[in-house]
Amino acid sequence: MYKTNDLILRTTTSLIAFILLGFAVYLLLAGHNSPGGGFVGGLMTSAAILLMYIAYGIEAVKKVLPINFLILIPIGLAIALGTGIGSFIFGVPFLSQTFDYFTIPLFGEIELATAMIFDLGVYFTVIGVMMTIILTIANDQ
Repeated sequence: MYKTNDLILRTTTSLIAFILLGFAVYLLLAGHNSPGGGFVGGLMTSAAILLMYIAYGIEAVKKVLPINFLILIPIGLAIALGTGIGSFIFGVPFLSQTFDYFTIPLFGEIELATAMIFDLGVYFTVIGVMMTIILTIANDQ
């Protein structure tokens, strides 16, 4: 049986996955004011996880990341739906958002928006859906 030499793939995966995850977090956090958001951030995170699966194999990644991605789908949907329903508490239309500026030590003045919570729900849902589909297809024999 022929075994491929995947030393270059494994070596570069650590760096590339780190960069992808960092960019995914940036897209998630910047999404309510500029291009990006939970959907694109979730896709980038899924791409980083998939790259790790390709380089290291399913068993190795499951030891490092013991996540049942199927559980992320209802968690993300509940967070996204909760932000929409939360607007009814304040007597505003469904999915209305608000923001304010807060001073946080070490970071200074930053803007916090309720749209960020919605994006977080979308982020979890996209990761859950993408990884469930990919792993289901990969394990189908």
